[in-house]
Order: sequence, then C-alpha cells, then structure tokens
Amino acid sequence: MNARPWPATVALAALFVSFCGTAGAAYGQPNVLVVETDDQTVKSMRVMENVKAHVGARGATFRNSFVNYSLCCPSRTTFLTGQYVHNHRVYGSPATSAFPRFQAVYGNNNLAVWLQGAGYYTAMIGKYLNGYSNSPRVPPGWSEWRAAAPDTQKVYDYTLNENGTLVHYGHDPADYKQDVLTRKAVSFVSRRAPKPQPFFLWLTYTAPHSGGPSPNRNRPFNCSGTAKPAPRHAHAFDSRRLPRPANFNESDVSDKPAAIQNLPRLSAGEIANIQRQYRCRLESVLSVDEGVKAIVRALRVNGELKNTVLMFTSDNGFFHGEHRIPRGKERIYEESIRVPLMMRGPGIPVGVSVNDLVINADLAPTIVGVTNATPGLQMDGRSLIPVAQHPGIERGRELLVEQAGFAAIRTGRYMYAEYNTGERELYALRKDPFELQSRADDSAYALVQAQLAARLQELRDCAGPGCLTHP
Repeated sequence: MNARPWPATVALAALFVSFCGTAGAAYGQPNVLVVETDDQTVKSMRVMENVKAHVGARGATFRNSFVNYSLCCPSRTTFLTGQYVHNHRVYGSPATSAFPRFQAVYGNNNLAVWLQGAGYYTAMIGKYLNGYSNSPRVPPGWSEWRAAAPDTQKVYDYTLNENGTLVHYGHDPADYKQDVLTRKAVSFVSRRAPKPQPFFLWLTYTAPHSGGPSPNRNRPFNCSGTAKPAPRHAHAFDSRRLPRPANFNESDVSDKPAAIQNLPRLSAGEIANIQRQYRCRLESVLSVDEGVKAIVRALRVNGELKNTVLMFTSDNGFFHGEHRIPRGKERIYEESIRVPLMMRGPGIPVGVSVNDLVINADLAPTIVGVTNATPGLQMDGRSLIPVAQHPGIERGRELLVEQAGFAAIRTGRYMYAEYNTGERELYALRKDPFELQSRADDSAYALVQAQLAARLQELRDCAGPGCLTHP
C-alpha cells in the first residue's frame, strides 16, 4: 500500500490546529522534546520520581495510553507518521526490513521533514529503527543526528553516528550509553534553547530493553541477558519483589488461544530468573529518570522550559510472567500494549489526570498541532492538547490494536481480538481487569461481541478521521 497523501480539507485540518487558538498565540512556536524509552511498562514508572515530578505533576498524565502495534519499529514508525500500522506497513519482522521499508516510502515524508518545513531545527539522539546501519549517514529531515547504529542495544563498546561521523565509545563507566545520550541531549538544549529558532528533539533511550555486553565489565554483574543498569545503580532493587498480579503464571489458560494454552506454567527457577531480570530493568531506568531531571534543568536555566512541550513515553510494554509469558511483547494483553505517557508545556494544564483512551498515533498530530507544521500524510490519530484541556471529551473512543496474526479493538470496557487462526478473545475489563476469563462466544456477551466484531471490521481498514469515530 502506498503512503496516503494529506488531503487539503478544512475539516481535517481543524483537528490539528486547536492548539493555535490557546497557547500558540501567547508563546509562538514552542520547542518540542520527546523522551522515549524502550520496552517500558507503566508499573515501572513508580521508581521514576523525577519524571513524575517534573513532567507528570507539571502537566498531564494519560492513564490509558496504548500502542497500536507493540514492537519497536512499527511503534516508532507510527510516531513518525501518525498512522496505524495497516496504513504505514512498516512491520518488525524481519527486523532488518523495517528501516529499508520506512526509508523507501517515508524517508522524505515524516514528522522530522514536516517540522523542518515549519522552521524547526530537528535532532534525533539515541535509537532509531531496526535495520538502520548508517546509510544514509544522516536521513532527510534531521538537522542534527546522533544515532546508536549499528550497535543499537549495547550500553558499552558501541558506535554512535554523530552527524555522519562514526564515533566509538568504550567500556568505562563514563561510556554508559544512557548517560552519554543524556549528556548529548543537555548539550543540545544548552546550544539551541537560547536561539530564536524553535527546536524538536527526539531522545530515545534504549533502557530498559535488554542489551549487551554480556559478560559486562562493569557493575552490576548479575544482569546477563537483560537490561544493563549504570554502575551507580547496581543492586538498587535487590530487595524489590517481583509483582505477582492475579494473572501472573495464570493457573487456568483454557480460555486462551492455543499459543497461550501451550505455554507450561512457570517453574520456580524461571520465576527467579524473571525476578532477577525485573530488578535489572528497574535499575536501568534510574539513569533515564536522572536524565529527564537534567534536561528539565537545562531547559529552565536557558529560559525555555515554559516554551517547551515535553513528552515522556515508551514504544511498547513488556511481560514479566503474566499469563505464563516470561518476557517479550506482541500480544493483545494490557502488559504489552499499555505504555506511560506524560506531557507538560504551553497549553497543557498543570497536574491533570486524563482517563480518556489515547494511542501512539496521537503523538504526531499533537506535535503537528502545537508547531503549526503541515503534515504530508493523512494521520490516524488526533491532537491530545484538547484532551488534556478537557478530560472526558474522548469518552467512548475505540482503539485499534494490530499485530502479526491478529487484530483487536480496545474500548473503555472491553478488549476483543480476532486471530488469523479463527480464535477469538473477549474480556470485560471492568469486571476482569487482569484478563483472566475470555467471554468469547459466551451467550451472555453475544450482543457485545457482535457489536465489537462489526466495529473491529471497520477499524481494520480505517484511515484518518475514520479511525476516530465513537460508537
């Protein structure tokens, strides 16, 4: 499927300019700074005190934020296009095909290109897309480029492509990747914030994704096969217990698809390993939390904090033993598709909690709206500024969740999925928030299932405003 051009209609354009009538007039074009982590769960936010204090408490916290496709490349492409995966068609398998597909179709038509066209100085620092191996050395749309490639996940002994020049970093504690990325982000803010030209920075940490090197020359030495924390955070959570919600190592999965039914219950040894990895993953995000604090300070010192829209989110969630799934993502369940989302800045109320359902396809429209950029694609999401200003206006919204092998609809009350195998899942989330008992084909839910199935059929092929309708 070819990329869909953006139609020049007043009705569609109105979705993305609502910001301009509020804070836009007072502040002009604000800076935009997006901090994105990799494989981070909402529950892990409990240890990120700086993010909560400096972003969430100073702006909006979106309590029901989801991703359309819970894998890094599809999710990041949705961020850069504002489109659901069935429209942009950048999948994650095989991983090496993701960037070539993106570059061929969207290389000259994505969020960075649109923002440059709107007069922004743009920068990418951190992880980009799987399959990117420094060709082109600096992709179109980026004024400044510091990509972790091809050593995407290693936290020591890796290479950064710094504006086309490959720079190697070693194995000293000072080379720890999350800290290097933070220093580069702080330097960027300090250089660009005093200038009259607005900037856009996409800072993409690799924590808490698993990564090398293994074995690790630096502390901690107990994080083989999972995320690597900074040495100063080694063993910070040695006493932290692994959460065991009601769906942890689920005892009865007879209601689930065969792929889950075939999973054995986790052994004591496997649970111990999940707990070890869970602690390492929590420790790894502490460096990100410190990084956000440093970036906020740099914005404040340079007088640009009030004129910067700052977002914090993740590309997808992660499992830690729920439904017998020891690790990973790419499932319909909450642990996989639910992600943190907080934002602050001009036009965003302070300390607001938003329960409306939102999705990662909303981020590009939000940024387009606040920057008054002209998108070159028809986007499937909507600006979140009005949602933050008026929580509840999206009540009843329905989201599309896609993956290889299934499509699902997530509403405020239900999760309904249809698999290519013919299997179905239906969860009544208010009664069953841990998705323990599928109600698919339960006669008591026949009408609900029929309605969800019909709406899902519409969402499978939706485009633009057709993805935004309510029941």
